[in-house]
Amino acid sequence: MLLAFRAENVRSFRDEMELSMEATALAEPGVPREVPWRQGGHPVRVLPVAGLYGANASGKTNVLKAMGELRDHVLLSFRSGDPSGGMPRHPFRLDTAAKNRPTRFEIDLVLSGVRHEYGVLFDDDQVAREWAYRYPRGRAALMFQREAGKPIELGSSNRAIGRAVEKITRPNSLFLSAAAAGGHPDLLPLFQWFERNLLLAEASSRQMRWAYTTHLLRHDDSREQVLALIKAADLGIADARIRPLDPQVVDRVRRAVKILAGREEDADGAVEIDLTEMGLVLSHSGSDEDVDFDVQEESLGTLVWLGLIGPTVSALEKGAVLLADELDASLHPALVTRLIGLFQDPESNPLGGQLIFSSHDATLLGGASDDRVLGRDQIWFTEKLADGSTRLYPLSDLGPRKEEAIGRRYLAGRYGATPIVSHQEFSEAVQSAIAGRRG
Repeated sequence: MLLAFRAENVRSFRDEMELSMEATALAEPGVPREVPWRQGGHPVRVLPVAGLYGANASGKTNVLKAMGELRDHVLLSFRSGDPSGGMPRHPFRLDTAAKNRPTRFEIDLVLSGVRHEYGVLFDDDQVAREWAYRYPRGRAALMFQREAGKPIELGSSNRAIGRAVEKITRPNSLFLSAAAAGGHPDLLPLFQWFERNLLLAEASSRQMRWAYTTHLLRHDDSREQVLALIKAADLGIADARIRPLDPQVVDRVRRAVKILAGREEDADGAVEIDLTEMGLVLSHSGSDEDVDFDVQEESLGTLVWLGLIGPTVSALEKGAVLLADELDASLHPALVTRLIGLFQDPESNPLGGQLIFSSHDATLLGGASDDRVLGRDQIWFTEKLADGSTRLYPLSDLGPRKEEAIGRRYLAGRYGATPIVSHQEFSEAVQSAIAGRRG
């Protein structure tokens, strides 16, 4: 499970930001999962869900994109990187000094009952620092530490493999990526966590997520789960089937699934596949019999739900982390509540899958403790500062009371992270535009 993610000088985050998934004393009963440390140590309580709230353009999406960027660097920097192409990155652009400062990513997670820490610091040209530690007995054990221009410091095990990997590691690729390609037994599980356990659902990936959902419908071992979630959404859909596809379309669907899973790079959006090409037919319940509908006849909300089902099933099956941008877009609040509930409930989420999402739906914050979808330590805010940078902070830092009407107080601006808008400015802008057209 994911414990924490930190980043600095990436997108709208000029200074360090941290998103922690560790439960606090404010956690709702039964929500945190106890993750025992192997070979001793105290269990840590980890949250299955976190929600990001804030004004438009305040940086909510950038939290998720930053995590996606780290995933891309881990999976692709060695396999697909250009030896002379530098390091792709998105430093904070509203401060000229930031363009010359490095970008930093750090992540803490639990693998097979052992806490791991991984981090990397890099600029436009090369990796400046990279490190990984694990805590098998509660104390830090070095896996490797790298600093530009110096020999890589290796841990006590598998040194021969580590030295062989060092020889093939380019200045602009991650040692972790090269170690996975070289089959390093200690570092391969860490690499595979990024490959298998971190899924990003955003608007730009909707086509690939449609492909993933239809891919799961084509296989008997996952079809029933996908179909159950389609029916549970109360969309009037009784069944779903896939028409026989042209072999070329099948290949494109398979490649889209690989790209979404991080096993292949999407070269400049080369995979273009429309949902109508995937052969998906949805049967709706009629008064006399079920009636087939092509997907182009479905509502936007239905299509959005179809794009979420595949990643949701995968996250729950694998105990993976699903990053969902604008989870409430075109979906009814009751449906969003049920989706969050799948991750909150240990029965539907026995492997500890996690959902981190952005939203504007204040109803999820609740009016009192007895109708709260998210616990007080599961709510995070993004706020745009005067210099254009983003600040990320948890509601728990503000000490909310158990009986506090969080949704209403959030909309009233009591926690910050809401837009400062003026009715007068809006009115004057419209009046000015109308006057300009008349003139």
